[in-house]
Amino acid sequence: MHIWRNVNKKFRSKFSEEGRGIELWKRRSNCFHGYYCERGLSATVTYDHKALVIDGKRRVLQSGSLHYPRSTPEVWPELIRKCKEGGLDVIETYVFWNYHEPVRGEYYFKGRFDLVRFVKTVQEAGLFVHLRIGPYVCAEWNYGGFPLWLHLIPGIQFRTTNDLFKKEMERFLEKIVNLMKGENLFASQAGPIILAQVENEYGNVEDAYGVGGLLYVKWAAETAVSLNTTVPWVMCQQRDAPDPVINTCNGFYCDRFTPNSPSKPKMWTENYSGWFLAFGYPVPFRPVEDLAFAVARFFETGGTFQNYYMYFGGTNFGRTAGGPLVATSYDYDAPIDEYGFIRQPKWGHLRNLHIAIKLCEEFLVSADPIQQTLGVNLEAHIYYKTSNNCAAFLANYDSSSDANVTFNGNSYFLPAWSVSILPDCKNVIFNTAKVVSQRNLGDVAFARNTNLIDSTLASSRWSWYIEKVGIWSNNSFTESRLLEQINTTKDNSDFLWYTTSINVNEDNKLGQAEEVFLVIASLGHAALVFVNKRLVGFGYGNHDDASFILSEKIKLNDGSNTLDVLSMMIGLQDHGPWFDIEGAGIYSVILSDLKDAKEDLSSTNWIYQVGLEGEYLGLDNISLANSSLWTQGSSMPINQSLIWYKATFQAPEGKGPLSLDLASMGKGQAWINGQSIGRYWPAYLSPSTGCSQNCDYRGPYDPFKCLKKCGQPAQTLYHIPRTWVHPGENLLVLHEELGGDPSKISVLTQTGQEICAHVSQADPPPADSWQQNLGFMSQSPEVQLTCEQGWHITSIGFASFGTPKGDCGTFISGSCHANVLSIVQQACIGKQGCSIAVSTTKLGDPCPGVLKSLAIEAACSG
Repeated sequence: MHIWRNVNKKFRSKFSEEGRGIELWKRRSNCFHGYYCERGLSATVTYDHKALVIDGKRRVLQSGSLHYPRSTPEVWPELIRKCKEGGLDVIETYVFWNYHEPVRGEYYFKGRFDLVRFVKTVQEAGLFVHLRIGPYVCAEWNYGGFPLWLHLIPGIQFRTTNDLFKKEMERFLEKIVNLMKGENLFASQAGPIILAQVENEYGNVEDAYGVGGLLYVKWAAETAVSLNTTVPWVMCQQRDAPDPVINTCNGFYCDRFTPNSPSKPKMWTENYSGWFLAFGYPVPFRPVEDLAFAVARFFETGGTFQNYYMYFGGTNFGRTAGGPLVATSYDYDAPIDEYGFIRQPKWGHLRNLHIAIKLCEEFLVSADPIQQTLGVNLEAHIYYKTSNNCAAFLANYDSSSDANVTFNGNSYFLPAWSVSILPDCKNVIFNTAKVVSQRNLGDVAFARNTNLIDSTLASSRWSWYIEKVGIWSNNSFTESRLLEQINTTKDNSDFLWYTTSINVNEDNKLGQAEEVFLVIASLGHAALVFVNKRLVGFGYGNHDDASFILSEKIKLNDGSNTLDVLSMMIGLQDHGPWFDIEGAGIYSVILSDLKDAKEDLSSTNWIYQVGLEGEYLGLDNISLANSSLWTQGSSMPINQSLIWYKATFQAPEGKGPLSLDLASMGKGQAWINGQSIGRYWPAYLSPSTGCSQNCDYRGPYDPFKCLKKCGQPAQTLYHIPRTWVHPGENLLVLHEELGGDPSKISVLTQTGQEICAHVSQADPPPADSWQQNLGFMSQSPEVQLTCEQGWHITSIGFASFGTPKGDCGTFISGSCHANVLSIVQQACIGKQGCSIAVSTTKLGDPCPGVLKSLAIEAACSG
């Protein structure tokens, strides 16, 4: 019934001719997830103890998170297409309250925040939607998705039995549900939405709210159900989710998860494909072998719905990143990278896994599994459709030891930490530890654009504006205490100036000391300190603890001295109990000398200024590009704090996304043609130890197990969507807070990629070769290579059939070697994709009786 089983000889021929089925995918993808998209009619969505039930049929569903504001509408169709071709049935997204209702009662659903357009784009691709309305989302998103105005309502308390909060939450839930109903987007209206979520991971913090938490869960569930979406509601990480709301699992592994009712299916709403990135931290990644193992174990043990968080992570444009100190890139080591390119082998290996699981769907939904012990840390789960018709999963969950097992009268090799899938209880078509899909050598290649900065004109091509230190306008105000920052700025700016004066005279004990210590304590997140308008220090926290204490030795003049502290936010807190009342900003300022004389300035008169003058002037706007506010000359100031820079550049040719290399800068924010591409902070280096480029996938994963880029910035490249630039000159504006050299900035574009694959004769043929009756075809394994859309294979760097040695990028011929370069070139050069059978019939037999493999390295370009 499903398209994986309908690959007839004509389609298989097409697949062989054109690589990984480019044309085949186009034809198959019109109805990927079964009869629902074929009919295009309304559907009834319910559930039972096994699965979601769509029009009376249980479904096994693969889902992936793709958040609409973390990309742009112009690329949504391409991203969704890649999700679909990767084997997904469902697209999951949160709904971001703070950007949809920036002012109470004033709604915004345009551009990147056009939720209706996004859902309809998914529908046009023939996929389902899981709409996670929340409205709390976490998601490493600013304030967890709550609008700051909500916090400012007197007497409100978030996420508990507070009438003020419940009223606002219910109003927003109803707004989104009615918006979807008005556009006929629920499944009962022939729309794609089959699931909705209320709240988010509340079970992780519920105990902190006491009885109010228990009552709140009950209220949230009842409120959601009363909105009559006609589709099931879920609550993730919510063990006490009341009927009929389904409680679901979030985590790196959910095979041991059990729903809170025997009438509910086993569902996994967040399977982390990697982990998010924070300034000052190494880059986390998750090996695909472990990710595939987790997915296979989940379905092996009775799961029927799982969602990758993230399948495409994207970018935290503007000030959307939560925190504190979450980076601008939200790549998440996802199967589709931040720029929209397929990450291999993660995408391909998971696609093959999805095919294998789809072939087992009728068995998975027909009965509960029968568990069989095969040895220590070895087991099988068998699903019977009839007494002699079954599918099986064989698992070795030992983290170090491989094993040979006997099952159903046959012998099978199980690598450590792996699952083999047998759709007919006999033939292995997929093992999670055996990666046969192509690999990319490093990231997609970037080429520098020299049109941004000509080294001989570096100074004259840039303009600058020096920000004033301290109070810059008459809208400042005075208080005789230190104010908490969030309540003061109301998140209208990352910045708050704290300014006071220090008087030194003969009566002042500190005045007798030539140098004194200035000790500033802050709740976070960072601060620049100026004495008499001169920078004397910079303090900052980290993602796990944004608070810090800055201690600097300073010299004061006789008489009056000025102290200016610029406190900086780097994303509002987005998680934890009572996170909405977690503060920021300066809370203590003390002067002391070596003789223990102290002066507490915390309760003196402080003058406050919200934001920067450059923000107030709108220096990031295109309308001020030619303003006389900007200074231009041959002696551009560099490595200076609080300075704005401006330059123009010609966008590189092509249609692909661009990247801005800001490795030479310190900390700040960047705009392209008035659009913010986010905060940057390359001056904040990660710890120098703890990384491993070749992380052992075996054994339980956590966010600190597999790290790379130790001792380096978390991020130096910043995504520029192609639709944000245009032919001719484009405007780049930077606000540099610490000091950097903009003359070394460059614009990068993707020009190609290097790909490779290594497949053995012992590897199974592609799962696509299975017929509807699940009979195994006498077909050879294949090396399948595919370039990104718009590129083609231009050269073959290595090709050997025999016993090649090494890994991708370092292959060398072994003692058994057939030179198959001309065969591979003929099959692949000039094509977007190609497929080579690993067969002596096709490639010759350089060493009879020896198990051989085919290794290929190729280059792609536009």
